[in-house]
Amino acid sequence: MSNSLDTRIHAELAQFKRDGVYKRLNYLASPQDARVEMEGRGSVIILSSNNYLGLSNEPSVVAAGKAALDRYGAGTGSVRFICGTFAIHRELEAACARLVGTDASLSFVSCWNANEAVPGTLLTEHDLILSDQLNHASIIDGLRLAKSITKCQTGVYRHGDLDDLRAKLAAATDRRVKMVITDGVFSMEGAIAKLPDIATICREHGAVLVVDDSHSTGVLGRTGRGTAEHFGMVGQVDIITSTLGKALGGAAGGFVAGSAALCDYLTQRARPQLFSNALPATVAGSALASIEFLEAHPERVTRLRENATYFREQLLGLGFAPLAGETPIIPVILGETSAAIRMSDMLLDEGVFVTGFGFPVVPQGQARVRCQVSAAHTRADLDEALAAFKKVGTKLGLI
Repeated sequence: MSNSLDTRIHAELAQFKRDGVYKRLNYLASPQDARVEMEGRGSVIILSSNNYLGLSNEPSVVAAGKAALDRYGAGTGSVRFICGTFAIHRELEAACARLVGTDASLSFVSCWNANEAVPGTLLTEHDLILSDQLNHASIIDGLRLAKSITKCQTGVYRHGDLDDLRAKLAAATDRRVKMVITDGVFSMEGAIAKLPDIATICREHGAVLVVDDSHSTGVLGRTGRGTAEHFGMVGQVDIITSTLGKALGGAAGGFVAGSAALCDYLTQRARPQLFSNALPATVAGSALASIEFLEAHPERVTRLRENATYFREQLLGLGFAPLAGETPIIPVILGETSAAIRMSDMLLDEGVFVTGFGFPVVPQGQARVRCQVSAAHTRADLDEALAAFKKVGTKLGLI
């Protein structure tokens, strides 16, 4: 039996397919790694994963997850304040705080939940939060939620525009608490936030600085401690949110890091914490092992940086124009969404899995294939991927 909603959904899905923007899921039949087995494709090179340090299939990380599963069981069975808090949560939160340079941290089932929790819990109708124009969707939704629940004032400043940020803070003379939130690394651009300048502006206007380091933790800085380490500012960011689902093992989960009082207050009042089951112990165990591996093996971060530099330089040499940057996110802009999806499909036919992104994930006319390099890639992996880019780029008249 159909209804008006079913009719609309089927019509829009059909239009997606006609427009060449329909997304098809590809199923992996092996652990996330530099190369994987994909159903119907065989062995392919993964160039589209957040597994920046190659820890998703690191033996010690996998073993730690299994050990936590054996010790604590499959599920937590409750929210944190009832009976869902396990000893492994305390260990993990201490390690997260140590890694990013804060007094404390609090884990969530995702960084999406963490980004919902911060403004919606900490701000009131007397306060203001300003967000960079290109911040992650979780931050955008967190602001919308805060505006609807706490009635705080929200605003957006132009991407990386320090003058716009300064002017908006200066105009907010009636706000009791002012908060600025920015991605550390912008996921679709690979650009790094101008953290020293943003921090200075926040100090000038008495604003609280929040940095989402999801694409920075394990990636930026000499030892992978994130955007703050990249700029020599460890300990100088008021609040850091980040994920356990990318460089730190790539399973799931996120955290908020800051002062002990801040984390305690979130424990008392954050709705995503109060009404969601706690992070599964097996995920906490593997994430903790990932942090300990990172601390013991900073050379993994060096290898990641070397791989990213090599791949970007070789793409340039082939005639592509990837966005400039220092991170392992290397976008190649193609324009229309259908062009990005077509190139992605053709690369997959050549054994390279890299995703095409278009509207609404990125602005209209800015569709791209977003390459993400891992420390797990060998030079042979990267060269094979580059050969595929050359072949497909030539066929499409891009180079």
